[in-house]
Amino acid sequence: MKIMSFKPGHDGAVSAIDASAAELLYSYEAEKDSFARYSPVTPTSVLDAAGRLDDIPDVIAVSGWSKSEIAGGRSVAAGYCGIDSESELVREKVIFGRKVKFYSSTHERSHLWCSYGMSPFPTKSPCYALIWEGALGDFYEIDENMQLVHLGKVMASPGNKYVFLYALADPNFSSGWLRDGDAGKLMALTAYGKAGLPDADEQALINFVVPRESIQHSLRKDELQSTPYYNIGVTHPKFTNLARRFSDAIFDAFHVFAKKNLTKGFPLLIAGGCGLNCEWNRRWLETNLFSDVFIPPCTSDTGSAIGTAVDAMRHFTGNAKIKWNVYSGQPFIDDEIDRTGLEVHPLDHGEVASALLSDKVIGWVQGNCEIGPRALGNRSILAAPFSKATHERLNRIKNREGFRPIAPVCLEEDVALHFDLARPSPYMLLFQKVLDSRLKAVTHADGTARAQTVSRKQNPQLFQLLTSFKAKSGVGVLCNTSLNFNGTGFINRASDLLTYARAAGLDGFVINDAFYLLKEAPLTASSGQKKTA
Repeated sequence: MKIMSFKPGHDGAVSAIDASAAELLYSYEAEKDSFARYSPVTPTSVLDAAGRLDDIPDVIAVSGWSKSEIAGGRSVAAGYCGIDSESELVREKVIFGRKVKFYSSTHERSHLWCSYGMSPFPTKSPCYALIWEGALGDFYEIDENMQLVHLGKVMASPGNKYVFLYALADPNFSSGWLRDGDAGKLMALTAYGKAGLPDADEQALINFVVPRESIQHSLRKDELQSTPYYNIGVTHPKFTNLARRFSDAIFDAFHVFAKKNLTKGFPLLIAGGCGLNCEWNRRWLETNLFSDVFIPPCTSDTGSAIGTAVDAMRHFTGNAKIKWNVYSGQPFIDDEIDRTGLEVHPLDHGEVASALLSDKVIGWVQGNCEIGPRALGNRSILAAPFSKATHERLNRIKNREGFRPIAPVCLEEDVALHFDLARPSPYMLLFQKVLDSRLKAVTHADGTARAQTVSRKQNPQLFQLLTSFKAKSGVGVLCNTSLNFNGTGFINRASDLLTYARAAGLDGFVINDAFYLLKEAPLTASSGQKKTA
């Protein structure tokens, strides 16, 4: 049985599962291939995904959604909310003259079954689940019979409240739809804030925003002009202190509920966009309330198509566990490029390592792209981790704010040498304290980093590059940031990569087994001048 699943609305994706093998075949996210971030499904993504199947699928699945893209809007298919028997639709449809099964379940369920289906815990092992995202902020239990039990709502719209705070302080935001990308920026800024109890102004704002039932269409920034944080600037110390304490207030509300109500020691599944908050993920580990914590790499809505496919598989087969690989996205398109001004060499990991050690910044492409928003070594920009100047250069190349951190990638076997969390972190979803003072390019303002660990089995090419770099530098760590134009998904074709390399200031790039070096010094992203040695 082949199941093809669609996620409508933002973070659009098309996924396919082979239910007979209980295996994810692919998950194509609409933003990948340099489309705008959070793009809905396009004809291109549908056709590309359909081309991977050798026949019309047995089941067409559609994740429930809302026409207004908020939880209370008019429904698309099964709609946004619900986990009971009314939260599924099972029909028959005719596709190209053939009858197929049609399945839809709610957006809420898509998060639960994505995290459950992809988790490493044995089939029918009971789990707790947390969905925290733009609309939902709830805890659940999935019992040994795979029944969903709602344990309680902690807070409405935790993700939107988090994003709203950034908009409040940003003079460049006036009104309109909140910007999803601001969540990562606020997470970065919390590192600049001081720990401590909220002062009177901070507490007043927390008390006003956190208990609200909605944010997106019910609260305008201008309503808070009287607060000292209105357009104060996102890097102002008064705002970074607020950001840290506001972040703590959101986490503490969920922690208090969990400590009181989640007492059986089950593992915790984390789903929803707030699952990309690496500080909160680390804090869940440290609560010791759960036997383990699992966050899928596509914990945001990028995983909803997978979740609905898993839910359909559970409905039709009784199984809700899948085999999967994080590199299940689109294959790279190696289209024709103009090689004028390029030196082309067969890939030699030692040669690339030497280039990195000489402070060159290299784009790195291998195989299929990652699922989820994090670059995990198949669509990456790599650099040596030692210099603060490298951190500054990478942010210029990325055309983003200087306060943003650069993440490291590290040999899994060496993680305890450089970071304080001695466990694998293959999907870059946990903060660690940096123990190695040499790693200046990847050490954030509060001494943390969001490291990805790599084993030979997980990513052989990146593992070999890290091993070669370690042989030359003594350190199996590199800077790793996503390979994309500002505001778009991953670059996924050679012609776009060459355009980006020349415009943004890369020194070279690797595409599978070929290493390309720009013969002339590239224009830097900040000055428009050629680099000098």
